[in-house]
Amino acid sequence: MKYTLDKSERYSIFRLHEDNLNSILAPDLKSEFVFFRNEGVRNLILDLTDVKYVDSSGLSAILTANRLWKDHGSFVLTGASSTSVKKLIEISRLESILTIIPTVEESIDYIFMEDIEKELTAAGEEE
Repeated sequence: MKYTLDKSERYSIFRLHEDNLNSILAPDLKSEFVFFRNEGVRNLILDLTDVKYVDSSGLSAILTANRLWKDHGSFVLTGASSTSVKKLIEISRLESILTIIPTVEESIDYIFMEDIEKELTAAGEEE
């Protein structure tokens, strides 16, 4: 599985450099997600810009990441611009479950806003 991981203080960007996110790659991808979560990655941006096709196993891997980061930080799906990937997300009605943002830059902005909101909420609860 070909990918790059760009880490920063507030987030990590996981860029999958594969045409297909399918049953062959999905188990390895899930393992990587668990590893990153256990390593302390607070917010994860999954960039699917290079991905042209996702099957049900690939979708399961994406949902695994969403579940792993649900109570920990933020999980954002970006770059899902391929027609087949967009259709699969629509058919599965995942736009109501996943945070899907068009670009990496907008995803980074979203993560920063989420962090600020969490910090403000925590400060308000302390008072």
